[in-house]
Amino acid sequence: MTRAGSTLRALGLVAPLFLFLGVFFLWPLWTMVSVSVRDPAVGAVLPRTSAAISSWSGEGVPDAATQGALVADLAEADAIGLGAAVRRLNSDVSGFRTLIPKTQRAAKDANGGAVDLVALDKRWADPAFWGAIQTASSAYTDRNLLAAVDLTRNEAGAVESLPAGASANRLIITRTFLIAATITLCCLAIGLPYAMLMAATTGWKRNVLMMAVLLPLWTSLLVRTAAWFILLQDQGVINGALQALGLTSGPLPLIFNRTGVVVAMTHVLLPFMVLPIYSVVNGIPKTLMPAAASMGATPFAAFRRILLPLAMPGILSGCLLVFMVAIGYYITPALVGGPNDQMISSIIAFYALQTANWGMAGALGLILLVVTTILYLVYGRLSRSGTPLGA
Repeated sequence: MTRAGSTLRALGLVAPLFLFLGVFFLWPLWTMVSVSVRDPAVGAVLPRTSAAISSWSGEGVPDAATQGALVADLAEADAIGLGAAVRRLNSDVSGFRTLIPKTQRAAKDANGGAVDLVALDKRWADPAFWGAIQTASSAYTDRNLLAAVDLTRNEAGAVESLPAGASANRLIITRTFLIAATITLCCLAIGLPYAMLMAATTGWKRNVLMMAVLLPLWTSLLVRTAAWFILLQDQGVINGALQALGLTSGPLPLIFNRTGVVVAMTHVLLPFMVLPIYSVVNGIPKTLMPAAASMGATPFAAFRRILLPLAMPGILSGCLLVFMVAIGYYITPALVGGPNDQMISSIIAFYALQTANWGMAGALGLILLVVTTILYLVYGRLSRSGTPLGA
């Protein structure tokens, strides 16, 4: 077989993999990024107006040609496309929901003739309405990206914070990262000694410990979360045991709050911490700790200066996995958390499913993508440093 034939055969073998990555990974990512910066609703329905108003200075009322273009566009606009454009414009300046339909009726009645927009409705004499059309005419915008972090542009085009109470995206993003960091620390506190115990044992004991870690992965996420919903409630097993032992006089608030979210998500994500640490610790020679002890090192000093630096790649891998998965969790906070414990995934679902605002959903999803990409790059840089991490 010739060299070219071998190359074609190799490409044929890996083509399904590239097709899979393109369809199920790259295409969804591109769609998410594009919907967060694209805003074609107004430009698609008002093409003549968008072209004519691009040169408007922003002062006074646009010229007769621009007004005629708006009348012509509205006379030909269909109901579905115009509805999306009205929602977009009304989000900037209130009043378009009644102004656009009124103007469209007048444009259709004119049957191609001129319409005096200012005489029809005095709102057309307000530059703010024309400014909203000019701003929304562009097919690309940073409006959703700014709104995702509670920012906007004022009339002068400068970036400024939204008024207090107008949005809580920044608060929810901060809460998401805080909850994810808390869960990562809890998983690390439990997972590191557990992984070391697994590496120190052999035979059936190690198999039992490994099964205890893998068992949650073989159980549905919804089933695991529902189980914690039962265990954590006021009449659940945990509160019942605490009261039976006399440790508490009444039920502890373990559900519909931050405690329930942390407990349930720590249990769900613990395998993602244990397995990377175990894979690294199990490869560390067992003679290093006795050798350190023979040279006078205390157990804690040997752990801190020998075992911990060598295990740091597994620790960083586990922390990275747990944190990245935690910031995108939806089911567990929704079931066992309260109103003040919902994470960014709940807001993405709200924009995508309830308000059909795909631009905002994509912008918030892009924030998660950027954060996880930065974390991965940082870990890759640290892991290629050539020296034991933490040494």
